[in-house]
Amino acid sequence: MSLHGARAAALLAWVNSTKVCPDPLNDLSQLQDCSVFIRIIQKIHQSKEEESILEQPLPERISFIRGFLQKHCRHKLAAENLVSAQKLLDGEELALAKVAVLLLYHTSMSCKSPGDWNEFDYKTQVELASILKFVLDNEESLNENLEPFLLRKALPSSSGTSSSRFEEHSPPLSLPHKREVRFLELQKIASFPSTNNMLPSPPSSPMGDIMQTPQFQLRRLKKQLAFERENRDGLEVELAENRKLIIEKEAQITMMQQRIDRLAKLNEKQAAEQLEPKEMEELREKNESLVGRLHEAFRQCQDLKTEKAQMDRKINQLSEENGDLSFKLREIASHMVQLQEALNELSEEHNSALTQSQEKQGQLENELHAALQDKKSSEEKIEILQGKISLLEDQLAKLEECSAQEKGEVMGDVLKLEELKQELSSLAAKGAELQATVLRLEEEKQLQEAALQSERGRFEEEKQQLGSLVTSLQSSLSESHQAQERLKQDLQARDAEGQA
Repeated sequence: MSLHGARAAALLAWVNSTKVCPDPLNDLSQLQDCSVFIRIIQKIHQSKEEESILEQPLPERISFIRGFLQKHCRHKLAAENLVSAQKLLDGEELALAKVAVLLLYHTSMSCKSPGDWNEFDYKTQVELASILKFVLDNEESLNENLEPFLLRKALPSSSGTSSSRFEEHSPPLSLPHKREVRFLELQKIASFPSTNNMLPSPPSSPMGDIMQTPQFQLRRLKKQLAFERENRDGLEVELAENRKLIIEKEAQITMMQQRIDRLAKLNEKQAAEQLEPKEMEELREKNESLVGRLHEAFRQCQDLKTEKAQMDRKINQLSEENGDLSFKLREIASHMVQLQEALNELSEEHNSALTQSQEKQGQLENELHAALQDKKSSEEKIEILQGKISLLEDQLAKLEECSAQEKGEVMGDVLKLEELKQELSSLAAKGAELQATVLRLEEEKQLQEAALQSERGRFEEEKQQLGSLVTSLQSSLSESHQAQERLKQDLQARDAEGQA
């Protein structure tokens, strides 16, 4: 079975967007030598380590790529089952597509900003967004589900075009009823960490939308927190090495002190035996040299102890900050789960209300159309009756000139005329009533449209509140990462001094 054409084209478009190869690729099979994948990894990490890998044979390149996926993409089965080394070696397009999917996921989680996706057309963005959404929903079962996803034309739970599939995962709208309670919940969650940052503008693309969802942002925050924890573990290892170096220095100082003590005793013994002045002078010089070295060793040991205390304080401070950040992340994760459930509930209610609103609007339009038709019919009848009344009035005027006998013969026409006047009066009243009905229906329609417009505005405001929350969390993680980097640099500098 061949790959899904639209998804393969979207993955190829993303690979070309990285601009790591001089000429755009036209087919996934051109990725067979894996050099493009290695250059993408090099671009993400901005390091020169991958340059030597490019000079290695294909099996070593494949081993490096699988090791990177296992370490950085949270998919522990990547090196064993998800990406087969033999299939990559054979250049199987499905295996190459799997690697592209995982690198797309890792890049999106690490550094890709929403604005960079605008270089793709809408259809390509929809396919890329559907790929990201699939990986997010199937992280624990990618080994079973990724291959069918890349091969079949549509997901079992969806139908229609890829655009409609993406829209099913878009952030749900809100409803007019229960508005005050839900909006207060959103305000409470969004104001959890106070921030003065400007509110971000709403996403304007499918990829921007998927990257602004609570599910994607929470996964990105967890990934960043895991990276911070790895950095802290590395700093603690370096601190342990420095502590070991201090212990070694102290042992050296102890040995030198023992040697000095032995030399001092030997000096006293030789003085008692009245050694020659020349021998005494040599012994004194050795003793002074050892004392000087001892003092220098004591000074170095004291400096190391001072540095150790400072590093202990920094490690403790960093641990407290990471603990606070972990607590905040857990609390925010809980809030985001609650928020997602609330949004899902609101989405169902909104869809129901929207259906009812559309039915009501259709009913109003039908009633308005019928009322306008009745009004038009009444106006036509009134014109006809007015014509008949004018005709009968002309006939009555002529009858006034006739005899009483002739007037009696046409009395029926007079009664007929009275009936027409009553009918005309009734039709006029009905026309006024229809006019009032038309005005009422038009007013109800305008009110309903205004309510829907107000509802959309409120939902956009809630979306911006959630974006502010995510921005604040990312700022906190960035500050923690900068503090760890500074501490790591200090430890490396002191370690270099100690080795010197």
